[in-house]
Order: sequence, then structure tokens, then C-alpha cells
Amino acid sequence: MWRRVGAKVAVGAALLSGAAVSATISTSDELSTAFKICTLVPIRVLRDSVTAATIAFDVRLMQRITRDYGYSLRGLKEGSLEWSKAKHEVHNRCALRLQELCFRNGGIYIKLGQHIGQLEYVVPQEYVHIMRTSMLKRCPFSSYDQVRKVLIKELGGLPEEIFEEFDPVPLASASIAQVHVARTCDGKKVAVQHTHLTDTATADIATVTLIVNALNWCFPEFDYRWLVDEIRESSPKELDFLFEARNSEKCLENFKRLSPHIADYIYSPKVYWNLSTSKVLTMEYMDAAEITDLITIQKLGIQLSDVSKLVSQAFAEMIFRHGFVHCDPHAANMMVRPLPFGRRNLFGKKKPQLILLDHGLYKNLDFATRVNYASLWKALIFADVNGIKENSVKLGAGEDLYVLFAGVLTMRPWNRVIDRSVDHLVLDGNDSERSELQMYASQYFTQISELLRRLPRVILLMLKTNDCLRAVNHALLQGSSLDAYFIMGEVSSKAVLEAKILSQNCSFLSRLSIWFEQILLEARLFSMRIAFWFLQSKRRLS
Repeated sequence: MWRRVGAKVAVGAALLSGAAVSATISTSDELSTAFKICTLVPIRVLRDSVTAATIAFDVRLMQRITRDYGYSLRGLKEGSLEWSKAKHEVHNRCALRLQELCFRNGGIYIKLGQHIGQLEYVVPQEYVHIMRTSMLKRCPFSSYDQVRKVLIKELGGLPEEIFEEFDPVPLASASIAQVHVARTCDGKKVAVQHTHLTDTATADIATVTLIVNALNWCFPEFDYRWLVDEIRESSPKELDFLFEARNSEKCLENFKRLSPHIADYIYSPKVYWNLSTSKVLTMEYMDAAEITDLITIQKLGIQLSDVSKLVSQAFAEMIFRHGFVHCDPHAANMMVRPLPFGRRNLFGKKKPQLILLDHGLYKNLDFATRVNYASLWKALIFADVNGIKENSVKLGAGEDLYVLFAGVLTMRPWNRVIDRSVDHLVLDGNDSERSELQMYASQYFTQISELLRRLPRVILLMLKTNDCLRAVNHALLQGSSLDAYFIMGEVSSKAVLEAKILSQNCSFLSRLSIWFEQILLEARLFSMRIAFWFLQSKRRLS
């Protein structure tokens, strides 16, 4: 069987590689760039194939539950201390191989590694730990000579000519860009971001297209061709820093216009337009704590629970009310500082201000999608089975996969999703729960693939956003947040009500009906808030 599959993969890879290279040549503006890309694609495909095969072989041996457990676990009893140690070594070894692949290929491979680091309830902890510690801000750097070439081409001069000071040592490096600290000629401290992805973006797209199509040809149930379409659409936007700058300003404007009650609590660095191009972005330097730097946040006099609530509130407003959503909110893209003007909470702690970075990946939710998604989350929070089914179907999951869709959104089994208890969606985060979720992900892999194929791409980005926010909240609180689910329920419910007001006529009966529904909603939310408070008090006491 493996020989037949191997032959199919080899032939498919050859054909698709040729097609990818031909497409690259036909769309490239410069022959030298095209030649460079054509040499990159086969190397990356080979590198991907070897790494994937090595990891699959190692994990497959580990999973064999027969007379022995493969080379890594030979002769060890499942569940024993020695077995667990050997299992950890296998996962750690495979995660390091994947890390090396991401670093060597760069670009969207770094983004893949970043997202794996957010999936702590789905993938083994070894992958989560290694990807989180290496993929967010500690990616391989471009040389200073490369930086100088980019600035000469984009800004017309050397760094030391354009800026009063320019630190040649990068402050951070991520998937598509790295950042240097500098000082403008008028003394302003700034962060200069430049892309170190120029020719390789096209090679990334060609490589991913090749791999996904080859896998789909060999295994028809593995249909992730939507991923290629998404990468092809989003990559050029993420590589255009002027587009990113406009997104950051639009995001803040939406908070001022649509969510004025928290607008002061959300911030994005000021853009220096005269020192910015599509490949270089000069922004205000932010003296703030990283969102997961718990010690620094507490030293600033800010409560971690307040930060978690603000993150949940900000993204609930973006998703359910603005319809313009930052879809890459991992830990490296958010910072915290005390709110200016010295405001404090009831306990005398400083109130936080959330700083949003990296505005390259945004998605617009049209009115119908936004309302349906808000209605679905309202139904999930209130365990409304009919509402879950109705809105899942409207969003494209179908009547046969709406239960699975609810599980993917909440990371909870169906019996917990429809449980009426106030904390029915809260994840405990223990090892047994992680193992259960990983078992479900493996057991329903084919159905999950079909679900992802059906859903609109904008909803797939909402799933990615959920994963990132879940990981950030878990890091802040060392567990799940009751408040996060209450905030989701509150904002989604009010967004649904606002949509009804906009879509219905202004007759007296309509206004009376909406007014009565609003009173019922407030009463329901108030009772839920009281229940949350009692549950949190009980947890603190225990």
C-alpha cells in the first residue's frame, strides 16, 4: 500500500511541481526572481516531504498498540512512567524537527508554527511549548546588510542617514518582518519594521499549492484546497505595510465610533507616514509589557483578570459589532500598559490599556454573516439547541455537521455544549481534558476536514482567532475564564438585538416587542452575572 501511495505522491509531486514552477515563471516580473523561486520550490517540497515522513513514521511507531510499541516505546507498558517518558521524547523530537522546518523555510511556515503554538487543547504539549517559545518573536533574523539594502531601496538612504539613531540589532523577528529600534531626526523613539520576505512569498504559495493538491490526489478525504485560496488572497496584503497601517487606523476609528465605552482602553501605535512604504513601516515605539509577561504586568500594578476581560471585550466588539476583525491576535501581537490618566479599578489596581500590533490580517464580516455568527454564539452561551442548529446551518455547516461545528468552536463535547449549567463551556485545562480533545480531533478528522471545506473562509479565520484568544486567556489566568464566556454572550446578544432594530420597521408594536426583548435579555444577563460571581467566589474559596 505504501509503495503504491509513494509512487502516486512522486508522480503527482513531479507534475504539480512543474505546474507550480511554470505558473511562477509566467507571473514573475523579473527573470532572476523567477529563477530563484524555481530553485526554491523543489528544495522546499523535498524538505517538507522528508520532515513529514520522518515525523509520521516516528509517531506511527509510538501509536502501535500491539505486542510492542515501536522502536521508541518497545516493550514498555502503556501508561507507565517509562512509557510516558518515551512518549514525551518522541513528541519533543518531532516538534523540534517541525521547528527546524519552519525556520529553514520561513514565511508562512513560521505562521503555521505560530498557530500550532495556540492549539494547546488539540496537539501535544511538546509542540505547543516549542512553537510558542520560538515562533512568536525569536525567528531567524535578516542580516544588517539586508536591512540596509531594503531601506536604501524603500526610503532612499542608509539607516544612519534617515534616522538620528538606528539599532542594527533587531528588537524582534517574526514570520514576515523584523523590527529595529530607531530615533527620528526630531528625537522621537520609533520602531522600524521591514519585510525580509520578498521573493519567497510566491515560492511559499507554489509549495503549499503543490503539497495540498498532492495530498488531495492521494487522499481525497484530505481536502484543504481552501487553505491555498486563503494564503493566495491574504499573503499580498500582509506583505503590504501601508495596507497594515490603514487597518490599524480603521480599527481605532471603529472603536471610537461603534464602541466608545472602551475606545480609550484600546490603542495602536502611531504611524509615521513620511517614513513608511509598502515594505517599511515606521511606528511609535511602545514601552509596554507583552500580553503574556505576567510578572511585568503585575509590577505595573495591573490585575491579570482585568487584562483578560479587556482582551475578550475588545475582540467580542470587533467580531459581533464592528465586523472588522484582527485575525492574528497571538501573544506577540498584543501588549499592555496602564491606562493613561491614572484610572483604577475598585481594588485600587491600575486599569489596563490593550495595544494591538500587526494589523496585516483583517477580515470583514458582512451584515448577515456577522448577525448569524453572533446569534450562534448567543445560542452556545445559553445552551439553545435550536439556535445552535439554525445558525450553524446558516453559516454553512449543514444539518449533519452542526454538532461538530459547535464542538470545534467551543472545544467542548456536545453533552457539555447543551448543558444548562453556567460554566458549561469552561475548559479545565487538565491533562485528561486535553487527551480527550486530542482523541476527538483524531477520531473525527475526516468530518472536521469536510466541515472546514464547507465553511466560508471568513468563518475559518474566526476559528483561528478563537484559538489565539483562548491561548492568550489561558496564559493570563493559567486556566479558562468565566468572564470571557459571559462577555461573549453579552456582546453577541446585544449585537443580535441591535441588528433587529436596524432590520425591522419602526411601528409601535415592533418597538414595543424589541423593548420587551431587551428587558428580558438584561434580566437574563444579570442573573448569569450573579451566577458567575457565586461560582467564582466558590472557586476562590476552594
